[in-house]
Amino acid sequence: MVKIYVIYNFGQYNHLIQRTLRDLGAETKLVENTTPVEELKDADGIVLGGGPSLDRTGNCELYVKELDVPILGICLGHQLIAKVFGGEVGRGRAGGYAEVKVRILEDDEIFAGLPKELKVWASHMDEVKKLPEGFKKLAESDICDIEAMRHEKKPIYGVQWHPEVYHTERGEDFYRNFMEICRR
Repeated sequence: MVKIYVIYNFGQYNHLIQRTLRDLGAETKLVENTTPVEELKDADGIVLGGGPSLDRTGNCELYVKELDVPILGICLGHQLIAKVFGGEVGRGRAGGYAEVKVRILEDDEIFAGLPKELKVWASHMDEVKKLPEGFKKLAESDICDIEAMRHEKKPIYGVQWHPEVYHTERGEDFYRNFMEICRR
């Protein structure tokens, strides 16, 4: 059984990420973002949950730098990954939660079996403005240039939207793909 820790960054949907992974068959738990890195080393993967601000992400930067497992950043987690690797985060043109149509630009295992266009639920109060060096852009929308990204060599992913919520199309399939990546 694949073990995936969901890092709680005070976001309203973090518990839904954990529940979705559990329902898909992962061994999973929601852990505080102040948990020491050593306590997470038995994980097969990590999901950095969403939340209100980058200054409340606890040890998440250490997790990204020190854990050698697949990492998925959701919303704030996506932005944190970009920041750690030298990208830029700033205010989006559209704030608040809304349905957004994203276009998948690159074939990637995280999007295996998914259509090239998805309706997703996202907040663009803040977003990744500049792709970090060593990353490639995987998806965009009319309101955000970098909706999804991945590290070119490591299984580190970020998405601006929330696959775990009912409003996002094929969210369970997206998490199932991440679980497959964690099994390798």
